Amino acid sequence: MKRLNEEIRIPKERIPVLIGKGGEAKRKLEELGKSDITVNSSTGDVFIRGREDALLTQSTFEAVKAIGRGFSFEKSLALYNDGIQLAVISLREFAKAKSHRLHEMRARLIGKDGRTREIMEELTGTNICVYGDTVSVIGDLIPIQYAIHGIEMIVNGRKQRTVYQFLEKATREIKTKRLEQSFDGTP
Repeated sequence: MKRLNEEIRIPKERIPVLIGKGGEAKRKLEELGKSDITVNSSTGDVFIRGREDALLTQSTFEAVKAIGRGFSFEKSLALYNDGIQLAVISLREFAKAKSHRLHEMRARLIGKDGRTREIMEELTGTNICVYGDTVSVIGDLIPIQYAIHGIEMIVNGRKQRTVYQFLEKATREIKTKRLEQSFDGTP
């Protein structure tokens, strides 16, 4: 059973994004999630108390988590939609305790002028954010899995072009399956 109360710690520098200008972002999250959000600005602790719906409380928790992982407030709102989820991948698992590898992996995932991240987002229909020692993805169930696989390919040293080709093929498969489902009348 999902809980009506959640807590999470986000980086202190992300608190202004969570609160928003004049508290606007925080109020919107409280409204959408039918919850109350308390933020401790000195520690980064965020407490979410749901008022009625545990699923909405969970969505608010995920939106706050997304903001903490570097997403904009606007992009975090997608987590209130059915089927949209957040995945957070620790790059430390791939770096094997070599801090210079973290920098290299972040650079490869972002690409020149953000182009690698942008292409992967376009191909998968997801939003990707590289922040600190994590890379996070917001998206629908199947595309998010392909995005994660593409991210893993890049951090494991595969060439970006190889990853793009994999994602292009995966995107075609997704479109074909959705088209077939629409003709079958299945969701």
